[in-house]
Amino acid sequence: MLLPKKVKYRKWHVMRRNPDRVGTATRGTEVSFGSFGLKATTAFRVRSNQIEAARKVLSRAMGKTGKIWIRVFPDMPITRKPAEVKLGKGKGDLFAYVVQILPGRVMFEIDGVTEVVAKEALRKAGTKLPVKSKVVAR
Repeated sequence: MLLPKKVKYRKWHVMRRNPDRVGTATRGTEVSFGSFGLKATTAFRVRSNQIEAARKVLSRAMGKTGKIWIRVFPDMPITRKPAEVKLGKGKGDLFAYVVQILPGRVMFEIDGVTEVVAKEALRKAGTKLPVKSKVVAR
């Protein structure tokens, strides 16, 4: 799974965002490295284990040919308190690392396979993520 090697602060502030005012991505909106990409059409936080599940699906669907680029990195820590624990006693323990995905962000790119194989592999990878997505070509 993807996670930072070293962080300055183990727990961040919450960073709430009004879902009605979520804009679109300005960085990472074009297919830069490969020929085909998986682009998000909705906003959500994607955890590192979800990115890993999508990566595994991509590598299995493509076989030994082709190359994969992961264009997102989860560096934001999320904390969670255990079930049935009373309030108070400080912030919860580290639960996962996430990345905030905005609409228009290219999350994965692949190259070295045919168009049919690429579209099917990216479609399968998109089902593992909590964001709605579409397959785009260069």
